[in-house]
Formats: sequence, structure tokens, C-alpha cells
Amino acid sequence: MENILPHSEEFLPDSLQVPVGADPFSITDPTQAFNIGVVDASPSQTHPDLPEDASTHTSTSDASSLKRSKPHDEPEEGWQIVDNRSSKKTKKDKKDKKIPSPQSTNYPSITFNYNAKLQSKIALDSLRNLILYIFAEGSAPQWVAISQRPQFRKIVAIMVPGLEEAMFKQDVDFATYNDQSLNPDRPRVLTSPDDYYPRLLKKNELPEILKDFADMFPHLWPVKTPGNEKFGHIRSPMGTILTAPIEKSKEEKSQKGVQAAKEPKGWKDERTRITEFLTMPEDFQANGYVLHPACVPPERRKYFQDLAGWVHTNVENFEDGDVPEEDIQQGSITAGREVLALDCEMCMTGPEEFSLTRISLVNWDGSVVLDELVKPDKPIVDYLTRFSGITEEMLAPVTTTLRDIQAKLLEILHPRTILVGHSLESDLKALQLTHPYIVDTSILFPHNRGPPLKNSLKFLSQRFLKREIQKGVLGHDSVEDAKACLDLVKQKCEKGKSWGNHESQGENLFRRLTRTGKSYRANGGVEAKGGVQVGKTSAMVDWGDPMKGAGAASTFPIGCKSDEDVVEGIIRAVKGDPVGEEIPSGGVDFVFARFRELEAFQGWWNSKSDPPPPNLSHLSLENCVQNLTQRIKRVHDSLPPCTGFIVFSGSGDPREMARLQGMHAQYKKEYQAPGSDWDSLTVKWTDVEDQALRKAVTIARNGIGFIGVK
Repeated sequence: MENILPHSEEFLPDSLQVPVGADPFSITDPTQAFNIGVVDASPSQTHPDLPEDASTHTSTSDASSLKRSKPHDEPEEGWQIVDNRSSKKTKKDKKDKKIPSPQSTNYPSITFNYNAKLQSKIALDSLRNLILYIFAEGSAPQWVAISQRPQFRKIVAIMVPGLEEAMFKQDVDFATYNDQSLNPDRPRVLTSPDDYYPRLLKKNELPEILKDFADMFPHLWPVKTPGNEKFGHIRSPMGTILTAPIEKSKEEKSQKGVQAAKEPKGWKDERTRITEFLTMPEDFQANGYVLHPACVPPERRKYFQDLAGWVHTNVENFEDGDVPEEDIQQGSITAGREVLALDCEMCMTGPEEFSLTRISLVNWDGSVVLDELVKPDKPIVDYLTRFSGITEEMLAPVTTTLRDIQAKLLEILHPRTILVGHSLESDLKALQLTHPYIVDTSILFPHNRGPPLKNSLKFLSQRFLKREIQKGVLGHDSVEDAKACLDLVKQKCEKGKSWGNHESQGENLFRRLTRTGKSYRANGGVEAKGGVQVGKTSAMVDWGDPMKGAGAASTFPIGCKSDEDVVEGIIRAVKGDPVGEEIPSGGVDFVFARFRELEAFQGWWNSKSDPPPPNLSHLSLENCVQNLTQRIKRVHDSLPPCTGFIVFSGSGDPREMARLQGMHAQYKKEYQAPGSDWDSLTVKWTDVEDQALRKAVTIARNGIGFIGVK
């Protein structure tokens, strides 16, 4: 058996082994002390006819052979090189993950590829999706190349309203910067609509107080804020970045057409009375409704006068519809009120003039209360048959007029009647009637891009009722549409206020990262190979109380009173508390923060917001920008390696847009008031103002951003 035995010095008895060194140790496994797991039992040392030696079973990694299937330079297979000269590694040492060298190919990066599929300025949503791709799930961005995604340890995103592209121009004069805001020869947005590629930041081409940006970021990115020039508004930058779109399953992605609504994870029905969904008097005009006298303050009611040809239901005060609690049946969602669903069909009797041709009224139980054809007073120029289903032959024998219908409705509708419909302001205008108790499904189920956009009744029926309406070429059926509205409201009452709203609101970004955040082997160990859902911790660092908004879903909301507080809050969130009093040592994975002093100085701060803007009259714009740069640099210097760092403005200058929006709102309020006329309006809105608003929205939509890796 000599030819199969190893050399004797390789297998000395334990009793003859003397530890080297001053510190004694105990041997629990000989392979750990003598590295015998690497002995190569070559074929020449074995014989198939001889029994196996027990000593060949001492390997800790293989019970049948001392052979390694992989060499030692592949730690990803779970092997460990044991050094006789060092003591056994502690459990903590084994868990520590090595940070790659910045010069190594394993270091994470976000780089711009000039061959990228850029066709327009990146949207603000793109920054949010970048965060989701790195830390959770999502499609890889096409506008940047991300390498070594698993190596990212943290992401810090800072919103800085007031920061503009023109500030980074080499010859900028901060002393006269705000005086030139309306000068068309010196635009704030330097990149044209076609110039959507990022600007390379060169230190020698930046103002002195902004040179540090070139050390932290390679490019200045033009960023587009979601909005619509046609409708004169932009979406909230904060809401956009902190709201993740609703996830779709593989089945939903493969399906075509409108998909049925599903309950979000953890959904609980909250039965709600229909009175909770009434449109309030202050919201009537904003949604295009003509005011009922009960919606007008008592001191102004004596001057109230119906528009010519209009009538109003017999309700004196808005409170007249309230039903005493003792008269309401327990569990009733109608709250003691009569609920009628209304839908009308119209034709055209002139340019932009619609007249009533059919009215349908349906009770809560689905029974038809009223369904009549109506002949307009004026000659019909277009029956709109493809939409209304009304033809000339149908109306030929009809003698019922609008006045007849108004008289019937005034008898049917009383102070405890609630009218339900979709975009009901159009139906009431055709009826020339006002009623103070309205439930509008276009408001209850908002469009996912926000007002003034609205979902169609056909879409809502498909999505929430799984019902097809308005099919074919014969036009709409007003009874069918009224019943669809009624069923949508019933569903809303059964499921609660949030039902249908989650479609437009999406999911809170902090909550999404907590729910689907991923770790990889580089930062989660061998068990995280390929990516596992572990949830990402987060912090919201903002002025005031972050618990009042989206920050309530973050792991650690940190309220601040100044930008200096924000800096300290970010550093605390990144590093953690000294002994983990609240934020664990090592900090959180994702930090979102907002600097607001530049926003306040530039007059971008909404004066109605909480908290109120600080008084910065003792500062100049140059001081403010310099302070901002120094604070961003301090944050950058405090970040650990492998941290993604994003700074963005959120929007462009919104001041002119806000001024014109307020002017338009005042015009609508005065113009839609009963008894008003053009000459008495204090605010006039013409095509000139409309074009000015569109231009102002374009300016407000042009923000900037910076993306880098520490």
C-alpha cells in the first residue's frame, strides 16, 4: 500500500503537531490548519481494487474526493484559501464585502454614450426610472450606459429648484442675472428643443463659483418636466420623481387593449357613503359647472341671477340636502339620499353650439325614471348620429321641448337628490339646469396624467366594470351610459376613496424600494447571487415635516429648517448615527433631499406652502449659488465609494406660468358667474394671453440635471 499513502509529514498525528506562535489555538478541523484540502490524489496514487483510506474523506468541501473542480482564484464558487500563517477569519470578516478599486473594471459607472438612442431631452421620469433600475426592477435606460449595477451601494438624489442652465454660462453676471429674465436675447434655456444632448462640463468654461460641479459630474443634462403647453400646466416635479408607475405583471404586459383593474397588494375595501364623493361648491367652476344659487355665499346670493333660459332646482342652502344620522339606515352607502344617474345626447344647432336631443334618468336600482327624445328650438345642422344615435327620422314626430324637460326635472329633483354622471357639466349645460349635488365619475376616476385630461366613460367601463359600452356605429345609448356611471359609483362606494385614484397616483418611490429593492452578490453576499429582493432602506430630508407628504413612506423622514440642516441630514442618513440610536450604522440605501434657499431667493417658492419661505434679503444671488455649490460639494465628499449621485432642478422658471394661470382662473371664475358679461370682467383672456401661457409653460418645463458616481 506504499504507493497510495501520502508522505508521512503531510499526515502527522494531531498529538505530534506543535502550534507555531505565542498564541495557542485549538484545531477543530485538520484541513483548516494544514490545508490538506488541496492535496491532489492523482490517478497514479490510487488503485481501483484497494479499499479507500479514511484520510481521504477529510476535505471540508467534498465528501468523496480531495480534488477541486475549480482553482482557488474563483471565490464566487464559495471556496476559501486558508493561510496557515494567519488565524481563522471571524464571522464578521467573512460578511464584509470588498469595495472595488475606482480604477478596476468592477467599479460601477453611469456614462453617456454618444451613440445613445436620444431623440429628445430626457424626461424627469427618466431620473426616477434610473433609480428604480439600479435598486429595484425596470428596463435598462437607453440614454446612458450603466456598468456593474450590482456594485452600487447607495444612491443620493437632491432636488434644487432655482438652479438654471444659464447660470453655468462662462460670462454670466449674477449681479444682473434676474434683471435679464425677460430679455429674449439672453434666454435662460441655452439648449434649443433640438439640442437635447448633454453639455460636457469643462472647469475652465464655468463661472468660478460653479467650477466644483465639473469635479463631481461629467455632464449637464437638459431635463424635461412633464406637462402640457396646450392645457397650460406642468406636473409636480416632486410628485413625478417620488411616484413610481404601477407595475404590470407579465400577463398584463402581454395582453392587448384595456386591462381590467386589479386591487393593489394589501388592498382593503373601505365602504364609503356616496356623500363623501360630492363635488364641493368651491370646485364647481374649476370643473366647468355653472353655479347653483345654493353654492353661492349668502351675502352674494341676493344678487344671483340665472343665465338666460336656465333654471335651478328648488334648493335654498347647500346644507338642505343633509339627512339626520338617525334617519340613515345603518350601513347604507346612499346615506338616505335619492341617487339618479343622468346622461344626455346632443346634436349641433350652430358652430360650437350643442342642443339636447335625448335625456335618460336611471334610479339607484337601475330602473329607468325618464327616457325621452327632445326636439331643439333651433334647426339642427348635425345630428351627430355616430355619437348620439339620433337620426332625423327619430326626431320628426317629437314635440317635447327643452322647457318641458326642465319642468319635469324640477319636479323630480329635490334637496336630497344626488345626480350622478360622467362629465356632467356638459349634460347640465345642454339641459340649462343647475343642481348643487353632483357626483362626477370623470373626477372620481382621474386621468393618470392629471387634469384637465379626463378618462372616457368607455375606458372606465372596460377597466373597472369589464363591460363594453358604446359599441358599433349606431351611436351611444344614454340609458346604457347612465347605468355604467351608476355602477362605477357603486363600486367606488364599496371599495373606498382610493379606488381608481391609485391608477393615476402610482406607487410611492420609497414604498416601491422597500417592497422590491434588490441586493446582488457584491453587496448582499453569495446568497444574493443573481439579485434577491431584500428591500431598500431610505430617508427623506426636506424642509418642514416630511411626514406630511411622500416622505411619510421613507424609512427615516428628517425634517429641516435650513439648507445647512439638509446637508447635515443627508450626511447623517448616509453614514448612520454614531451608535445606531435611530439610523443604523452604515446609513440607508437611498436618500432623497431638497435644497430650497435658492428657490426662495429666486421667488419660485409657493407662498401658500408650509413652511413659509425664509427671509434671504441679506444675500445676493451670487452668495446663494456659491453656498449651494459648497453644500453639494460637502455632500459629495461625504459619500462612500460606489454611490450614485443625482442633482436636478425639477423644473425651469415657473413664475410667469403661475401668474398667467392665476389670471386665467380669475377670468373663468368671473366669466362663468351668473349674470356676468364681457365688459364687466376685470380680467380678459384672449389668444394673446393663451399664447403667452403656452410659452411660459415651455420655459417652466425646461430643467437641468447632473448624474455621477462617487
